[in-house]
Amino acid sequence: MKKYRKYFALLAVVLTVMLIVSGCSSGNPNTSTPPHGGPYGWIFKWISLPLQNIMLQVAHSIKGANGAGWAIVIITLVVRIILLPLMLTQQKKSVTQQEKMSRLQPQMKLIQNAMKHKGLTPEQQMTLSTWQRELYSKNNVSLTGGIGCLPLLIQMPIMLGIYQAVAYSAVLKDATFFGISLSSKSLVLAIVATVFAVIQGYISLIGIPEEQKKTMQSMMFMNPIMTLFFSLSFSGALALYWAAGNFVMIIQQLIVTFFIQPREKARIASELKEKPIVQVVTQAKVDDLFSTHSAAAGNDKKTQELHQDLRKRNQGKQKNKK
Repeated sequence: MKKYRKYFALLAVVLTVMLIVSGCSSGNPNTSTPPHGGPYGWIFKWISLPLQNIMLQVAHSIKGANGAGWAIVIITLVVRIILLPLMLTQQKKSVTQQEKMSRLQPQMKLIQNAMKHKGLTPEQQMTLSTWQRELYSKNNVSLTGGIGCLPLLIQMPIMLGIYQAVAYSAVLKDATFFGISLSSKSLVLAIVATVFAVIQGYISLIGIPEEQKKTMQSMMFMNPIMTLFFSLSFSGALALYWAAGNFVMIIQQLIVTFFIQPREKARIASELKEKPIVQVVTQAKVDDLFSTHSAAAGNDKKTQELHQDLRKRNQGKQKNKK
């Protein structure tokens, strides 16, 4: 379950965004009248209205039918550029984690195989869990690894702002981007955003060890599925934001895969030469854990048999006295 905790957190954040955006749209059936009170009114006043003015100014400067769409693309690029250092730092930590985890795989397999042992006692489970914690801590490997959903949380107000900016503008709600409505759901933009997510996921698997690649493939499939579902659930404006963001993610992933990852691998390899992986678990320790338990179980069985034999003898003596 631990390896899927990050995915559940990401899903929870996306569902929260969907709930809020749904509330923004359902809270006032007349999309020409923006909300004035409550949380949706606050969002519109401080986030959506400034974004709406920026989009209108950019669209006016660019001119043409696609001005509003290009405004969303430009806003997306600005947000992604601001987040780029944070995202690269996160992915650098992820590469470091992957490299160290690949070195810990032999010991992790011993623990995982031991966990599958039938008849595992609570004491043995506790011992194996302790070994796993020690394996991580003594080799400076984080259990969480990275910043998690922080980049998505930062983007959430921007997504909500773009949604309301288009929905509550007489000009923007009729805007199109290469003939695609920005106020209605768009299958084309949803597919484009999903394809970009698939490409980014494929590039992220380049140079990853086979053991970790199997685990990361679940994330590779989850991201496109969530992108498609999210893009089809709301307006074309949000789908365009998602598509532009995923395109930037492809560029970011290329930087990570072909520049950051090789350098980080070389750095970790050099670091491990000076400070090798700490051996916490060995096959001998695992065998000793189970052999000790078997011996204890055997002694308990012998003790029970002895008690049963003594009870039978006492019962026989009582019968003879009668």
